[in-house]
Amino acid sequence: MRYLLTLKARPPFRLAGLEMVARLRELAHCLERLIAHHATPALLALQHGLQPILHSIQATYNLLSEAVEWLQQIALLLEPDGKPPRSGRQVSQELFAFLQEIQVTHSPDPFLHRTFKAILKTTLRYAPGLFHCYDIPDLPRTNNDRESEFRDLHRRLLRTTGQKGLALRIIQREGAWELIPRLDSLQTTIQAVSQVSPHDFRLERSRLLLHRHRFKFHTRSAKQSQLQLLRLEQRWLALPVATS
Repeated sequence: MRYLLTLKARPPFRLAGLEMVARLRELAHCLERLIAHHATPALLALQHGLQPILHSIQATYNLLSEAVEWLQQIALLLEPDGKPPRSGRQVSQELFAFLQEIQVTHSPDPFLHRTFKAILKTTLRYAPGLFHCYDIPDLPRTNNDRESEFRDLHRRLLRTTGQKGLALRIIQREGAWELIPRLDSLQTTIQAVSQVSPHDFRLERSRLLLHRHRFKFHTRSAKQSQLQLLRLEQRWLALPVATS
């Protein structure tokens, strides 16, 4: 649950809020089954904190889901693969007919109204160059391939000069070791570490391994997160049934 609160968006189709709610619902359903088998104060506290949150954001979630569905429908409408050949004029007519349908049928909610205006404004801005690819054979729909070359260059630079924001991630995952000045050589490092008692070294190593384990379940994959919950549930259901 802690990780789900840190999800970042990948607009326009992968919005962190929608993904977070979907994963939290999976977690809530899993909690119900775990508690039915064996309730503990920690599980009950988590459930009691999670249920009102999911209930309070349901209306907003529905509105945002409807807006995202508009974008997905527009993307599907513009997709040429798997469809009979269409001219740019035909695609343009289909797109603006769909936008007209949205304008007539969407609910009067202010958020949806603002969202539709933003979509329409963006569409009108791109419209002059949006439909040529349907009329000119082999003309790329976007310049993503060219932009990917710049992203590859950026990644190579990051690998050779250091990743932007890496220090923060290291501190979060490993601890504040990056803030400690480093020793000049391996020999001086050995001398410094040799002054630490074996007991303190083992304690710190255990603490670090335990801290790293907290990040083991961090994943953006819905299938992986569902598999993790399934494994957790199987282990929990294997415990003896609690008796009063």
